[in-house]
Amino acid sequence: MNRWHALPKVDLHVHLDGSLRPATVLAIAAAEGIGLPAATEAGLLPHMQVDDDCRSLPEYLGKFAFTTRFLQSGAALERAAFETLEQAAAQNCRYVEVRFAPRLHRLKGMRAEEAVHYVIEGLKRAEKQFDIQGRAIAICMRNHDRAANLEVVEAAARYAGRGIVAVDLAGDEAAYPPERFRDVFALADKRGLPVTIHAGEAGGAENVLEAVERLGASRIGHGVRLRENPAIMQRVLERRIPLEMCPSSNIQTKAVSGWDDYPIRDYFDRGLVVTVNTDNPGVSGTDLTRECGIVAEKFGFSDRELAGLIRNGARAAFLGETEKRALTKRIDDELAAMGL
Repeated sequence: MNRWHALPKVDLHVHLDGSLRPATVLAIAAAEGIGLPAATEAGLLPHMQVDDDCRSLPEYLGKFAFTTRFLQSGAALERAAFETLEQAAAQNCRYVEVRFAPRLHRLKGMRAEEAVHYVIEGLKRAEKQFDIQGRAIAICMRNHDRAANLEVVEAAARYAGRGIVAVDLAGDEAAYPPERFRDVFALADKRGLPVTIHAGEAGGAENVLEAVERLGASRIGHGVRLRENPAIMQRVLERRIPLEMCPSSNIQTKAVSGWDDYPIRDYFDRGLVVTVNTDNPGVSGTDLTRECGIVAEKFGFSDRELAGLIRNGARAAFLGETEKRALTKRIDDELAAMGL
């Protein structure tokens, strides 16, 4: 245990299918009769987790072809959502937004709306058992067609205010630029759904601009390559658009060449609204305590600066004003009690 473990934390960017534990895969496989390439947790890890040799975002995303096989029933989705919050609560996370793509869970005929229901049920069960709040973000996939993504937006809208807090766009950014999805996110705007978009990870700063100006994003997932266009970076700074940065996965996906090239300190010093998140605890082999330690040790963030990142996360949460005030007050009070 280290000093970062005690910090109250907020994780705004964590994927459900990137959070599975090997033990859970073994249990779901046994219950549903799914074949496995290995019979032990250690044997499953190479299929679920990247190592230092990961070469690109597409290679990183390849791990999800394995994990999603075990998220095709309501019981499996509910369990995975519960365990995602359970793992976060163990790291003293107070609030987590779990994102998932409902259309990735249809191999047994599940509709998008059903997938949303089961994920929310898992989050609710975890809230009753652990000292944590959980909300869900529904993902539209870049490689899915327009009709599939419109279905996701409509399903999310039906659960808005009842567990769903936003919609997202994820997948292979380089192959599917954001301008292809303007009509999908026009529907999100019409339905009153907040938007966060994966942008500036495997694509340039122009994707961030498109996400903000044309897709209605009020937060950006990653945004690592925002610095490639100073004018766009200045616009994001002026509009106070939070960046959901995920240090370990950003290194693993080769969004940057290495730690010496990671821009989190530069962004923070420029006044950008930076938050620190896990992205995929299972795939990346991380947790939020570890991410806080990385930021402190590799980039010299003081405990007080880490507290600032955490406060940024609370203020950027996709919550109604009353709930957000309660969350930010709780985070402020706990950090103040630690002298931060």
